[in-house]
Amino acid sequence: YPAYVLCEVSTSRDDPALRALLEGTIEQCMQAGLVLDATLAQSGSQRDALWKLRESVPEAQRHEGASIKHDVAVPVAALPDFVDRAAAAVARIAPAARLVAYGHVGDGNLHFNFSEPAGGGATESFLSLQAAIGDAVHDCVREFGGSISAEHGIGRLKRELLRRYEDPVALAAMREIKRALDPRGILNPGKVLPD
Repeated sequence: YPAYVLCEVSTSRDDPALRALLEGTIEQCMQAGLVLDATLAQSGSQRDALWKLRESVPEAQRHEGASIKHDVAVPVAALPDFVDRAAAAVARIAPAARLVAYGHVGDGNLHFNFSEPAGGGATESFLSLQAAIGDAVHDCVREFGGSISAEHGIGRLKRELLRRYEDPVALAAMREIKRALDPRGILNPGKVLPD
């Protein structure tokens, strides 16, 4: 299928009606054509096996060779359109790159990664496209009113991207807050805010 959703539903107490509610919701979604297929864990070990599939994605991508990674966020309702548009923009730069997109749909956070072309042998030329691919992805993020950094923050790697993609007024406010809380610049020096 074009997309898979791993959803865990729980309550703080044993609720026998929860499963029936979930099954009914899935059935309604299937009738509306929003869900094509579903699997419900029947035990804790099945639940763990489903989560292992999700948690294994980064490791599987490492085994596939070089990758160019993005940790972005867009409004939840925009996720499908963002994936289509950003994937098309990257395909114009690296047609053989393989999209590996996964994340936290509930908050719009997406690990929007690309693995090198299948078969290997093109690692160096693929990685030479990192800046162009990053620009294409981040330009699409901006079009959708999203953030160039989600779960993993700005750190050092995305400092200069803030200058390009963040609102100058917001950047100025961030600098003022930083100066007020850290007037001597000793907390995380060289991280987050561009000079």
